[in-house]
Order: sequence, then C-alpha cells, then structure tokens
Amino acid sequence: MKRRAFFPFLLTPAIASMNPRACAQTKSAPDMKITRIDTTYFKPGADLPWKPNWTWVRIHTDSGLVGLGETYPRNEAEATLLHASVANLLLGRDPRDIDRIWADLYRTFDFQVTGGAEMRVLSAIDLALWDLLGKALNTPVYRLLGGKSNPQIRLYNTCFDLRYDFNKEPEKIMHELIGRYGVRTIKIWPFDHAAIRNQHEYVTMADIDEGLAPVRKLRDTFGNDIEILMEFHGCWDLTSAIRIAKALEPYRPMWLEDMLLPGNFQQYRQLAESTSLSLTISERMAGRMEFLQMLEARAAKYVMFDVTWCGGLSEARKIAAMAEAFELPVAPHTAGGPLLFYATTHLSTAVTNLAIQESCQVFYEATWPTMLANPIVPSDGKISAPELPGLGMEVKPEVWTHPAAVTRTSTA
Repeated sequence: MKRRAFFPFLLTPAIASMNPRACAQTKSAPDMKITRIDTTYFKPGADLPWKPNWTWVRIHTDSGLVGLGETYPRNEAEATLLHASVANLLLGRDPRDIDRIWADLYRTFDFQVTGGAEMRVLSAIDLALWDLLGKALNTPVYRLLGGKSNPQIRLYNTCFDLRYDFNKEPEKIMHELIGRYGVRTIKIWPFDHAAIRNQHEYVTMADIDEGLAPVRKLRDTFGNDIEILMEFHGCWDLTSAIRIAKALEPYRPMWLEDMLLPGNFQQYRQLAESTSLSLTISERMAGRMEFLQMLEARAAKYVMFDVTWCGGLSEARKIAAMAEAFELPVAPHTAGGPLLFYATTHLSTAVTNLAIQESCQVFYEATWPTMLANPIVPSDGKISAPELPGLGMEVKPEVWTHPAAVTRTSTA
C-alpha cells in the first residue's frame, strides 16, 4: 500500500469521531447536584456474618442516582471528619466535576497538613464520584478510565486466616489456591513475629531461619511453578533488611514488599543496590507527589498503591501513569473492604502497566458471599471487571439495615 493511500486509512476513525452528528449522538451524563451524603460502618465487636473494617460513603444526587465509595480502617474518625468538615464542601456541587472536586478538597486538606483520615476520606469520595459517573452514563468505570487493556487480571493471594497457618502449612494453602481457583502466586509475612519480638531493632540467624521455613516448604513443594511474594509491613531497619534479603535470594521470591518504613527513599535505594531481588513500595503512601519522590529514588521495581488510601481512582491512575513513564509495572493493594477490590479491578482493567493484583481467599470464599449479591471469584487465577454501570458492586439490602450498622447523614 502506498503511503498516501495508507495515511487516510489510519485517520478515518479519528475524522469520523469528529463528525458533529456522531458527537450529537453520544450520551452525556445528566445534570446532577449532590443533595445528601451518608456514611455507614459497623459497630466494633458486633456479631456479623462478614468482617467489616471499612466505612462506606454514599453520595446521593437530585437525579436519584447514588454513588458508593469506601475507605478504612478508622471508621468513626473517617465518618466524623466527613460530616464535620467535608460534607458542606460537597453538597450542592455537580458530582461530574471529579478532578475539580479532588483538587479543591486536596488543597483544603493540605492547608491542614494532608494525610491520614483526610486522604482516606478524599479517596472514598473520589470512588463514589466515579461510581456515580459510570451509573449516569450507564457504563462500567473501566471504560471511563481508558477502556479494556486487560480483559483478565492476574491475581495473587494474601494469606489472611482461613483454614491454615501459612507459617506452618503454606503448602496446603497453595494446593487449595491452585486446585480451586488457579491462583499460583502467594504472599506471606513470616518475618513479622521476629520483628515484633525484637522491637524492630535487630534480626538474628535464628530469626532468619524461622522466617525462611515456610518459604523453603513452598519452594521445595512447588518448585518454580509458583511465585512467592514476601511482605514485611515496614518492620525492619536497613541493616536487618539487607541481612534478610540476602538470606532470601536463593529462594527467588518475586518481590520484597515494604521492608522499611515508607518515606526513607534513599535508604530504600541502598537496600535495592544490596540485593538481586525486586522491591515493592508502597500501599501506605498517598498522593502522586510522594510517589514521584519514590520513583525518582530508583529503588522500587513494582509500584503498589491502595485506591482507598492514595487519593482514589483519580490519583491512582495518575500514579500508574507516572510509574509507566519510569518503565515500571503496578501491583495494586486490595486487602481492605470489598469496594476496594471492585474499584481496583476497574483500574487494573484499564492500565497498560499492570503486573498483578492482590486478592484474599477469605474474602471471596467466606466473607463477600454473605453481603454481596455479585461477589467476584477468580477462575484460572484471573478475574474480570463486572459489566455493570459504575463500579458494579451490589450490596445486599439487609446489610444496610443490620442492627450493627452505624449510619450518619448530611443534607443540604
């Protein structure tokens, strides 16, 4: 094909999309105003069939549509902050103006030293606004974030308590994950006991041997047919972290996650230079500016964020784009409430630098079926985003009216 004939062929779809008649046929979200904001969490210690550690935020509009957001785990503090300081900044606004609302709230919070509950509340609001926009347009949120880059999303399993202790019987967990769900990547944290015992100050050879035991068992049982992820919860100092990383190298884990406290990026760079293993950082960080500093330190090989902590889907997609500019993949954190998993699945569907997404067997096997009408369950080690408007998570009606539910409302 000649070049002159080829270029019009390439441009035809773009030119067609600029046709005024085609544009006129495109559905736009209806005018809306925020009229009411609810927060719901569940009383601590209540006897519930699910295990709640989250706050839900429902944003109501004069169109009748309701968007659902979520954050965790300081439920009462988050709900109080929203009603006391944030609701009056949202009521009466157009919920379609997602970026403007995000920026206005962030600048308000930054004047009060952004972080903690402020960023968690902002994250929950942001998720609710995206859910609303998807419902208004009758389309899944992943379409609004860029479309379907990853029709299926590879998962790993974080080993919260279910039937077996990963320190003693990790191979039984792995056999279940492979046999039932096709999940072949497992995350464990066998060094945490030593860190707590030693007050995070040092690690001994006996501690290292103890921590290596489940890693050895997994590698001896499954060889290279599985991936092992090591979580450290920021428990160690640089000296101890280097010693542990060296001991783990023969077992070839896929990554070492959050060995140090977040924010010590130059120390993370030293750790990265001392080991052949990849570092993952960090679900605990919030906002693209902090992530930029981490990226510039050239320490992480995987970038992790939590959409209910980092600033919502709006900020997470920007963090993912920055990571892509640094030629790095993202691996989103989802060990919280159910909407965190659904929202993250939409983002993972859309981004073009996804390595893997977290999941927890206890959630989709034991918790979510008791409270969700459409729990997502992996098959062949993967999941797909629900093809429903918005974030697509359907909560059973009785969950909202359970006696343990604590709901507060702000109205215009």
